Amino acid sequence: MSIAAAFFYLFAGVCVASAFMVIAARNPVHSVLFLILAFVNAAGLLLLLGAEFLAMILVVVYVGAVAVLFLFVVMMLDVDFAELKQGVLQFLPVGALVGIVFLVELLLVVGAWTFGPGVPRSIEAAIPPLETMTNTEALGLVLYTRYIYFFQAAGLVLLIAMIGAIVLTLQHRRGVKRQDVARQNARTPETAIEIRKVQPGQGI
Repeated sequence: MSIAAAFFYLFAGVCVASAFMVIAARNPVHSVLFLILAFVNAAGLLLLLGAEFLAMILVVVYVGAVAVLFLFVVMMLDVDFAELKQGVLQFLPVGALVGIVFLVELLLVVGAWTFGPGVPRSIEAAIPPLETMTNTEALGLVLYTRYIYFFQAAGLVLLIAMIGAIVLTLQHRRGVKRQDVARQNARTPETAIEIRKVQPGQGI
């Protein structure tokens, strides 16, 4: 067995084991740590495939931002998971139905999946200008020329999703103190200071 094959089995085995531990661990913090381990090993698999740019993006974006954000959110919220698990059995039939439908669809896709006759040749054939470039240069050239409209559409979808999330979370609730800059700038000594005369022997 070659060194590349040994590293492949190492990365793949650890990735599958850590992915299983993400859903098997009882502590949510441990689940996030196993998720980070799965991302790192997936990046190792991408390096073996020669996609160093995708591997670095996976580490920087998912491990360095998303997974660490999940970890901090889980640790700071201090969620009572025992309380969340109450009443789970009433949703069990719906969850089982969704799981069965998903399993049937997955089996249909895997059972009927075949390679098209021209797909392997199209994958192996490189685009002529990209034959002498690195993976990062080739990806940037293709992404910003041939697929520029799809790239911009994906950016618009993400922008709309971000705006929607902000709108849904920034709802004004009654009884919550908020800063009003215009009201603060319009304050005068007459409105900001209240003078009370305290009588002897009495409180305010």
